Amino acid sequence: MFIQTEETPNPATLKFIPGRAVLPGDTREFRSPDEAVESPLAARIFSVDGVNGVFLGHDFITVTKGRAEWPHIKPAVLGAIMEHYMSGAPVLAESGEAREADEEFYDEADSEAVSVIKELIETRVRPAVANDGGDITFQGFRDGVVYLHMRGACSGCPSSTATLKQGIENLLRHFVPEVDEVRPV
Repeated sequence: MFIQTEETPNPATLKFIPGRAVLPGDTREFRSPDEAVESPLAARIFSVDGVNGVFLGHDFITVTKGRAEWPHIKPAVLGAIMEHYMSGAPVLAESGEAREADEEFYDEADSEAVSVIKELIETRVRPAVANDGGDITFQGFRDGVVYLHMRGACSGCPSSTATLKQGIENLLRHFVPEVDEVRPV
């Protein structure tokens, strides 16, 4: 098994590409070993000393480190991913298959604008952000402000503010005049 790695815009996060599906159709973020109990893969990666976060994408895994240096923990993370796939264990335990999504919020009067916002996020923003090892999902829209969840490499990334303000905010304002601002939640 050959696992590719890629740097992300977030220096604390590396993207690991195992060459097979990781979590088709959804994404999951685990910020602690306690959260990772529903994923044998994430739990195995958290067993590596220095790992602070694991994000599972469609065909990639991003791992965020704490103070440890990548040359010290990258081989162990690669080993943990390889061991997981060699074991045949599922990515998610059966109890972890269904997840309650964070409740979206917006005024019903804004449903047409929200529909366009969601479509733009799904078709233009998420694919681009996934290339960098992260994910951005819609959370809400109120008083001209779009609220987005930033996960994986996007969470805590030094360039995430620029991505939100110069990229996503400009895109949404162009197509949805009701949008004044974009904020992370």
